[in-house]
Amino acid sequence: MAKTMDWFLEKYGESHQNPTNKIIHWFCVPAIMFSLFGLLYAIPFPVERGLFTNWASVFYAFALIYYLRLSIPMFLGFLPIGTAIIFGINAIYNAVGADAGRLALISLGIFVVAWIIQFIGHKIEGAKPSFLEDVQFLMIGPAWLLHFIYKKIGIKY
Repeated sequence: MAKTMDWFLEKYGESHQNPTNKIIHWFCVPAIMFSLFGLLYAIPFPVERGLFTNWASVFYAFALIYYLRLSIPMFLGFLPIGTAIIFGINAIYNAVGADAGRLALISLGIFVVAWIIQFIGHKIEGAKPSFLEDVQFLMIGPAWLLHFIYKKIGIKY
């Protein structure tokens, strides 16, 4: 059976029922996304690092392909989100004097704190994080949040 976006969202939602854990995810999933892009951006790139010449942009391109495979509306939703994150990371990189090390430290701090809070949320939930079952759920967390927005404004995903 091919796994669909609906299947992933339903399965992901099973371990995200507790209201406190849901709220935690609304803050921490975007923070993890942002910090992951920051960590990837900080890795040396074969050509001069720029807005779209960095490992975060490469990862973003593959993520978009992943979402496109599952759902065109999710793909379209992540186009502006990921692009905004890339612009934000680039702005931070420039604000810290184009120092990849400083960007990496800031991103690492956000990443670690957000994951600690996520694990606290799952402790409150009483359920393991979904990605321990299938690593693809790391990509589904952001889509799970976006699907709530889509439902609210009447967009089918």
